[in-house]
Amino acid sequence: MTPQRAQQLLEEHITMGSGYNRNAAKLILVEVQKEHGQQAVDQLIMRLDLETHFGFQLGTEFKSPWG
Repeated sequence: MTPQRAQQLLEEHITMGSGYNRNAAKLILVEVQKEHGQQAVDQLIMRLDLETHFGFQLGTEFKSPWG
């Protein structure tokens, strides 16, 4: 997943704003982290203010619940 596509999906989840959307956003960040690294994740967190929306902090390593 490209960071641009991830941003589009995250923006959609921000507008919905439920706990389910927080989990979906986390899974999107897992994919970005696997493919593009921590810097790309941190950029999305800052750009979309994901700390305010979902409580995601800079430097957080997102890992898949499936291993």
